[in-house]
Amino acid sequence: MHTPAPEVARSDFAALVDRARQLAASPTRRILGITGAPGSGKSTLADEIVDALGADAVLVPMDGFHLAEAELKRLGIHDRKGALDTFDAGGFVALLRRMRENTETVVYAPTFRRDLEEAIAGAIWVPSNVPLVVTEGNYLLRPDGAWSAVRGLLDEVWYLEPDEHDRLDRLVRRHMDFGRDVDTANARARGSDQRNAEVIAATKEWADLIVVGS
Repeated sequence: MHTPAPEVARSDFAALVDRARQLAASPTRRILGITGAPGSGKSTLADEIVDALGADAVLVPMDGFHLAEAELKRLGIHDRKGALDTFDAGGFVALLRRMRENTETVVYAPTFRRDLEEAIAGAIWVPSNVPLVVTEGNYLLRPDGAWSAVRGLLDEVWYLEPDEHDRLDRLVRRHMDFGRDVDTANARARGSDQRNAEVIAATKEWADLIVVGS
């Protein structure tokens, strides 16, 4: 029988930092994953953890593997941007392996620019002397397809579970911050984003820690 993951309150930031520090103190490179539904606060928590650890951690978001806008349109899946098949899962897995093996002096990783809606290659410098890589994204716990290799490359995965009302409000505000009107923002948050959220929620049982609250 699967044992449920322990829970930690999002407000207990010190406990989360301590847990990340323990990973960073390992004799070899470790990778921490932070996952959850759109708007759950993955990017914010990942940024805060990396800031707290300073030179001992670097952030490499999964969103750097979004397919380009032109490719999404060519494939006819642009309206589902953010779904499983709108990412280069194989590329993400390959990068995780390079960072985990840590045999190169430096690895360059892509990032995602929300203002451009495009990934930018070679934007994140990951030197070999950084002991902890933090990655955040929607599908770190997916058990199928190319995504199935991700979980085995991560030493820990934290699943964020905020209040659902807060999560949706935050997601709508984020869409509006990047130029969508209120109706479009609500439709996106409660449409394609919500379908993705349900897919992500089904993976919660494979997390090592559940971070609850906003």
